[in-house]
Amino acid sequence: MVGSFPFPILSAIVFVPIVAGVLILFINGEKKDLIRGIALTSAVIVLALSLGVYFGYRGELDTVGEMQDTLNGDGGELVASQMFEEGLAFQERITWIESLGISYHVGADGLNAPMILLTGMVAVAGVLISWQINDRTREFMAFFLLLVAGVYGVFIAIDLFTLFFFYELAIFPMYLLIAGWGWVETREYAAMKLTLYILVGSVIALVGVLVMYFTAGDFFAENPQVLQMAIDNGTLPAGSTNLSFDMTHIMVAAEAGAFNLPVLGLEGLTIARLWFPFVFLGFGVLAGVFPFHNWSPDGHVAAPTAVSMIHAGVLMKLGAYAALRVGVQLLPEGAQTHLPWIVFLTLINVVYGAFIAFRQRDFKYVIGFSSVSHMGLVSMGFATMNLTGMTGAGLQMFSHGAMTALFFGCVGMVYDRAHTRDIPSLGGFIRQMPWVGVAFIIGGLTSMGMPGFSGFIAEFPIFVGMWNASERISLSIGNFALTNYYSVIVILAALGIVITAAYVLRVTGQVFFGEFNRKLYPEVGDIAVVDRAVLILLGAPLIILGVWPTLMSPMIELGLGPVLAMMGGS
Repeated sequence: MVGSFPFPILSAIVFVPIVAGVLILFINGEKKDLIRGIALTSAVIVLALSLGVYFGYRGELDTVGEMQDTLNGDGGELVASQMFEEGLAFQERITWIESLGISYHVGADGLNAPMILLTGMVAVAGVLISWQINDRTREFMAFFLLLVAGVYGVFIAIDLFTLFFFYELAIFPMYLLIAGWGWVETREYAAMKLTLYILVGSVIALVGVLVMYFTAGDFFAENPQVLQMAIDNGTLPAGSTNLSFDMTHIMVAAEAGAFNLPVLGLEGLTIARLWFPFVFLGFGVLAGVFPFHNWSPDGHVAAPTAVSMIHAGVLMKLGAYAALRVGVQLLPEGAQTHLPWIVFLTLINVVYGAFIAFRQRDFKYVIGFSSVSHMGLVSMGFATMNLTGMTGAGLQMFSHGAMTALFFGCVGMVYDRAHTRDIPSLGGFIRQMPWVGVAFIIGGLTSMGMPGFSGFIAEFPIFVGMWNASERISLSIGNFALTNYYSVIVILAALGIVITAAYVLRVTGQVFFGEFNRKLYPEVGDIAVVDRAVLILLGAPLIILGVWPTLMSPMIELGLGPVLAMMGGS
């Protein structure tokens, strides 16, 4: 194991916002400044702790790399599970319900450390941009902090029960925040739609996880030597029993072939091949995978600005992260079977989402459908099943998270002053709100994948990974075999970039340039210092990562080591 800290830093990251949220609920609702101060303090603390985790893990990259090289050179068994377990930093493991194999097991690695940092950034930005909320400020801040804690909990969870616990915890405050403080015209509909979609998806994924849990238990009961070997080499802790929700435990079973056994007496149908689509697409609902994306734009539009920011910036990545961590990592055979056709869904995401965004008049709907389009690139990166494409997907999750949070922050600042999101009605706003105009242009250039911005260093590896995978991956349908089609998908997906450039330039031109109508928008003026801090916090990483991609890419590559080892080092 790598990395340590004088105190349980990951638990602090999760429970600081929970404690702050509960404390806020006991404060007199009229003391709004005190409530805001506590919320901001807790958000700044978790951002500082997130930075500690990120750079603390980054400082251990050489150690993790040497460990992975050693394990790869051994040629022994259970290599991927050892790579995963020994590559985790800041681990905490406490037995929760021993008889069911449930534990509070958290840790950080190259995949979740960037997501932990992203959540901290969006949490601070969300509190700052909600500074002027006067309607039930106490309840809003408490629910927002609870939402942040739920998202953090999913990202750091190494135990699947803990992951689902926090996954559902994040849905509850999201519903309340949209239904209670969202856009009056659609908030109840959007909140209910969002909750039902995500709940159904998570229940389907949970069934798949339970299948893995019981299958692994039966496998270890029949093959106790595999479990004992994992205990002896330190992959699993002493005293581990057959049943456990621990990811490392299930990963050992997967690596030993527990999920490659045939089911239903059908030739070629294994547990992994049967259940992978349910697990991957169940979590993929939250990631906005087509055709389960429909809840997302409505949720974005109805939500208050801070919730739109964390919804698009972090919550959708939570679904993509879980799909990778639970689906691809634990069911690699299923991933190799099904991702070659799931890639067509990601293509629809990219191109269809961009087309629909281009057609919107509502400022928020443009960003909502743009988010769906760009999230398709994340899943497309997973479908490459190679280091280049999947590293691009990891970078895209961080880049897209900061970019969309920045976009929704800009939209919120315009709407709060103009009281309309109708794009043709706006114009000339960069003269009155130069900070917002510049920030939106930075986000737009990132969205378009322009060199020098994080969007380029994320999208380019995805397309290169797709192209490189074209000769290796084929799709068989009966006697028909489809080959070299990934290269065609790359060409078609490039249309999404062109369309993205078109709607970004159209919206930027119509909203921020041209003549400003002072009679129509008498209240529009420059933004406050607090809002400027939000734009800097979310906009600066888009440039920093674009200029200095090695700040993050080596970390993600090492985090993908166990995943690719499970798939045979693809």
